Amino acid sequence: MVRTDRLLKERPRLEVERLEDDQLLAARAKTDREAFGLLYDRYLDRVYGYCRRRMATREEAEDATSQVFIKALAAMGRYRAESPSFAAWIFTIAHNVVIDHGKAATRRSRLPWRPERQPADDPMESAVAAEAARELRSMLVKLPPDQAEVIQLRLSGLSDQEIAIVLGRSHGAIRIAQHRAIKRLRLLFGVKHPDSNHGKP
Repeated sequence: MVRTDRLLKERPRLEVERLEDDQLLAARAKTDREAFGLLYDRYLDRVYGYCRRRMATREEAEDATSQVFIKALAAMGRYRAESPSFAAWIFTIAHNVVIDHGKAATRRSRLPWRPERQPADDPMESAVAAEAARELRSMLVKLPPDQAEVIQLRLSGLSDQEIAIVLGRSHGAIRIAQHRAIKRLRLLFGVKHPDSNHGKP
């Protein structure tokens, strides 16, 4: 069995290797569509998951995800090798696409929400996934927008430093927002902090 302390030591090294690999692919992707395809495959699920958590329907999330990668491909020539990480760069695009979608939605007449139709191939699995997505969105709407945004990006696999870049905020501000969000969620859903029972029989 792999020891926990060994995993903790290896995690920073693996993170650095991922960042370096992303940077090499991004540099190639400026002129090589195959390299961009590899980045697309690597980040598609994460970007879609982020968009899905921010949008009411699967169709909207799929459309937003497509927009993100179209914009990324168009801007690939302007990607700088010294950028902190490709993840921060692609999620900055995703963040802006989601914001633009929200602004456009406020200009349209709002229609009554209807549950999405489930695919016929595996309705049970799809229903469970849809319910989980609804529960997650219902939790996040109880947070202030800035805290919800931090949690959504964290769920997409971004580090605190990458989130800071996406949102244009300091690393310290992101850490504080994340701490407050977790604390607020615990209070809202009646989950006690592990230390709350310290010293009690």
